[in-house]
Amino acid sequence: MTLFGIAARNIGRNKLRTTLTVAVVAISTLFFIMLRTVVWSWTSASEFAAKDRIATRHKVSFVMQLPKRYAEEIAQMPGVTAVCYANWFGGKDPKDENDFFATIATDPASLLKVYPEIKTSEAQKQAWIADRRGALIGDSLAKKKGWKVGDKITLAGSIFPGNWDFNISGIYTTTTTNVDRATVWFHWDYLNESLPERSKDKVGWIVSNISDPGASGRISKEVDAKFDERDLQTITMSEAALNQSFLGMFSAILKAIDLVSVVMIAIMGLIVGNTIAMGVRERTNEYGVLRAIGFLPKHVAQFVLGEALVIGIVGGVVGLALGYPFVNLGVGRFLEENMGQMFPQFRVQPQIAVMAFGLALGLAVVSAILPARKAASLQVVESLRRVG
Repeated sequence: MTLFGIAARNIGRNKLRTTLTVAVVAISTLFFIMLRTVVWSWTSASEFAAKDRIATRHKVSFVMQLPKRYAEEIAQMPGVTAVCYANWFGGKDPKDENDFFATIATDPASLLKVYPEIKTSEAQKQAWIADRRGALIGDSLAKKKGWKVGDKITLAGSIFPGNWDFNISGIYTTTTTNVDRATVWFHWDYLNESLPERSKDKVGWIVSNISDPGASGRISKEVDAKFDERDLQTITMSEAALNQSFLGMFSAILKAIDLVSVVMIAIMGLIVGNTIAMGVRERTNEYGVLRAIGFLPKHVAQFVLGEALVIGIVGGVVGLALGYPFVNLGVGRFLEENMGQMFPQFRVQPQIAVMAFGLALGLAVVSAILPARKAASLQVVESLRRVG
């Protein structure tokens, strides 16, 4: 029997306390995985952004619009292979106004060219292009709403008031995770023709494909220089930079999540440390006996650290065992289907799982350092006299 084996057996002497401590470690590991996956998923859109796409918006703010002719001029620039434009619509399902999903007006043909990862059948593509009121919807949204091709739906406009009728021409899937699968895309012309004259022929942003991803910075500067002397200036950036600028609005939330992660880990360390300290106090007499028969102070310290390590291993394994199904099959599936724009892919990443398990082990051992030092420094005679 090794010292580690004896330490492992010792944690079973008070089964209730050990079970509760392991549960704390497991729950802390689970929630650490959950919170870090939130941050990873929230930022993954920029990581998986296409390298050959750049986006142009109003220089002042994302919510301010640009003339549609800017898209036509950008399309004529060297290095630009395709251009599409879009407007955020802000439509809601009148039957459930609290259910958020993206609704975007665009040009169907150019959208599918600029975003080749959006996949639909050729028949549905042509039907969408041909129908002025046609809509292309993501497969996850269609599944959630029970919508199918041929259905007629009505959305209530928030930015553009009124009830807007659409015909579902097709359902799309995606080959990458940076495109939301819960969006309603519809004809920009349908929106534009219904607007007052002062609001016509304007777009929210322009996305362009470029022939050389390495020239993204140069082409972006050329686009902005082209409109630098106009009444409305632009700012152009890579798709990744656009996503990162959008995430900037949520930086406070991400920092709060980071803080909560640290606090939870600290609480776990304190609880494990308290549990180990209680065990040391209860077994002071035993440690005195071990010292009396020849065990060295380092052996006693190894007993204590070994118990903490076992608790960390068991708690970490249980936390991972709970984390994968809870995140991947439960929360993750719900968020991908209902909040796909913010969480395009919500899955436990291997590096997060390794980090969570490593923290469970590391903090368990660190929290046991002080009790281990105390146990190792006990005087033999004093330890033998003490009971409990």
